[in-house]
This record gives sequence, structure tokens and C-alpha cells, in this order.
Amino acid sequence: MTLPGRRQDWLLLGLALVLVFVAFATYYLTRPTTLTIAVAPKGGSEPALLQAYADELARRKLGVRLRIVSFDGVRESAEALRVGSADLAVVRPDVALPGNALTLAVLRELSAFVVGTSDSGIKGFSDLAGKRLGMLASRTADRTLVSTLVAHYDLELLTEPQIGAIPKKAVALVPLEEADVGPAMREHRIDALVMVTTPTSPLAKRLVSLVKDESEDDEIVLFGVPDSTAVLARWPRLQAVTLPAALFGGNPRLPAEDIATVGSSYRLMARADLSRSLAAEVTQHLFEMRSALSDTVPAADAITHPAYEDTADATSAHLPIHPGAIDYHEREQETFIERYESWIYLVAILAGGVGSTIAWLRQRLGRIRRERIEVATSRLLELRAAVSRETHRERLEAMAVEVDDLAASIARQALNRPTELRMLGAANVAIDATRSTVRRAMDRQNRTTEIANAEAPVATPIV
Repeated sequence: MTLPGRRQDWLLLGLALVLVFVAFATYYLTRPTTLTIAVAPKGGSEPALLQAYADELARRKLGVRLRIVSFDGVRESAEALRVGSADLAVVRPDVALPGNALTLAVLRELSAFVVGTSDSGIKGFSDLAGKRLGMLASRTADRTLVSTLVAHYDLELLTEPQIGAIPKKAVALVPLEEADVGPAMREHRIDALVMVTTPTSPLAKRLVSLVKDESEDDEIVLFGVPDSTAVLARWPRLQAVTLPAALFGGNPRLPAEDIATVGSSYRLMARADLSRSLAAEVTQHLFEMRSALSDTVPAADAITHPAYEDTADATSAHLPIHPGAIDYHEREQETFIERYESWIYLVAILAGGVGSTIAWLRQRLGRIRRERIEVATSRLLELRAAVSRETHRERLEAMAVEVDDLAASIARQALNRPTELRMLGAANVAIDATRSTVRRAMDRQNRTTEIANAEAPVATPIV
């Protein structure tokens, strides 16, 4: 009869499986999450900004990493988000707004406003009828926005070169380079300059200065869209913007007072089904790194959070905000327990199950050990009873060998596995008793043989 060895230790196997599971769960929960981000427009400030952000995430070895995919325009980057080939994207809502896109942060706000000399006679959009409006060589989206604004005042924007007088219900758009702004105003090739740009940018300040230099009295006219509420009602993907007083100079104040207008924005948007915790983490790191990023990419200073008054307003607006970004802005981010609550419960349940299994295995193995010793002990007692009735020496010798084998098996079991002292003591008593019985039986058999030999008659030899 044989008993199991060390290789059959199911308890150690169970513990090894638990350690493997814990190691896998730890790796899965702590590994960095890589998100794909669609970046555009080519030549804009956003690609450099987000590349710097991705590099900083990797340098700090944070839990989120970004894989940059570049596109020529925001229409293409928005499409990548819509079809699900990107988790995040740079989106300009007035150009293309995917139905599954929610805002994390505003990367750059654009304002549409017009600046001209004081002697141009232009004081608002309605005064642009029949005029030539200069504009820096711009993107199609910027021209579309200007066309939308002049259309609100029943004017048509002409983008092709115009020779001669401009129709009274039209505005001619004249593309320019920055260096041509001053000469174009001086030579009356344009009557005013329209800008679709970040008003706080150095470029905006330079352009206003160029126009001011061409004014005879060193004064300029600067205006936006005063009835912005009506414009936003018709084009809800635009947004209201305010140019603060003295933005372009404080002596004299330029502008003299706040100017209301409309504009658009480049936004970092995420898929609606991106988890709240991931969206909050991406938003948090972006704002926390804003100062560090601005050292190498000045455009980082323009990053801001989307404006909203309350959570209901943020999630039901025309440009809704991702709940994860709201969690960050409201300082209601999920804790570690909340984020991995389901995993923790699952691990706890599995750990409980594994623990119960291990306990059952230990109990079962202990019962098997006890049963095997009990079987060996019972067999020894059976042999003891059988020895007292046995008269053949060969069978007694075979029984003696079996007793030795059972004793060896019990000894191996006691060496390889913890054994109850009660069971081991009973087995030892059975071994001693059976051996003693075998020894007496063999001694008895020897005496019987000797007596029989002594009483046998001696044969007389024949002479």
C-alpha cells in the first residue's frame, strides 16, 4: 500500500495559483492605459501642444499614455473620433462635431472681431456693405465663420478677387500676409481687417498695432457681434466671447470697454463611452501640467475649462462636457475604491472562493491521510487476529513481511505529512502488537516442530 508524496501537494498548487492570479490582477490594474488621440490642424499650435503633453505623461510615468495620430484638418480628426479609431481628438465644433464627442478641455478659444481706422466710417458689421475686408491667409473654417457672421447682417461674402466696385449687399474678402496689412490699408486695398484668432495671442496684438499705425489720429475702431445671443440661437455650435477692456493697451484703453462677440474653439474631446475615471485623469493631468508645458509650448497658457454654471447645464449644453471632466472640475473624482469597486468585489469573491477551496483541500488531504493510516492500522489488527489462527510457517513469514511494509508506509506518511499524534500512537501500538503476535506464533510453530521431531521413532538399520 502506497501513500502520496510531496509532488501531490495540492495545497501548494492552490497557493501558487492564488499568487499567479494576484500578480496578474496587480499588473492589469497598475499598467498604463494608452489612449489614441487624433490631432489637427496641421500647422496649428495644437499638434505641438499635445505632443508635449504626451511626452510629459511618459516622462512622469503616469497611468495614462497618449498615442498621437496626426491629421491635416479638424474635419478628419473629428471623423476619427466618430468612427471610434481614436479615443480623444482635437475638434472644432463649428466645422465638424461628432455625435459621440464630449468636451474635456478648451485648448484655444477663437474670437471673431473687426478692426479699422477711425476715418474708415466703419463702426459695425452692417457698415461693411460694399467694403473690402482684409483677412490673414486663413483656413476654410475661418472664412466660413466670417461668412456666417456677415450673412447674419444680410450681406454676402465674396471670396474671389474683385475688380472695381463691390456690390452694395456684399463684402469682398482680401487674403493677406501679416507684412501686407499696413501697406494694404495705406493703399486702400482694404477698408478694415477681420480676425478669427485667440485675442490674447501676440499675433492679435501685432495686427491691432499695424492697423493703429495707419490711422491718422492714432485711433482705431474695434467691434465684434453685439447681438451674439441671436447669432448663437441660429448657430449653436459657436460660442459667446467677450474681449475685455484694455486688452490691447491701457493708455488709452483699447478697447475702451468690454466687447461682446462670438467665436469658436479648438477642443480636446473624448468619446462619450470613455470611462469617467480615465476622462477625469486625462483632464487633471492636462491642467496640472499646463504651467510646465507652457515653458516649451506657449499655447499651453490658452488652455481653459469649458464654461458652465451647474452640472445639468454642462451635460445638456449644445457642446456637452464629459462627466469625467466635470468630476475633475467639481473635485468629485472617483477614489481608488470607487474606480475599482467591481474589481475589488470580484477579487474578494474569488479570494474567498479560493480560500474555501484551499481549506477544503487541506481538510480533504488531512482526511485522506487519516484514512490511509486508519486503513493501515485496521489491516495490522486484522493480521494480528489472523496470525493467532495461522499454523503454516510460510504464511506467517508472509504476514511478517506485510507488517514491515505497513510500518514503513506509516513511517513515510508521518515524515512527509503532519500526522495527528493520536493516530500515530494507535498505529505504533498496532505495529508492536502485531509483530509480537507474529513472533509468538512463529516461536510456537518452532516448538511444535521440535517436539514432533523428538517423538518420531528412530529407524533400525538392516544388517
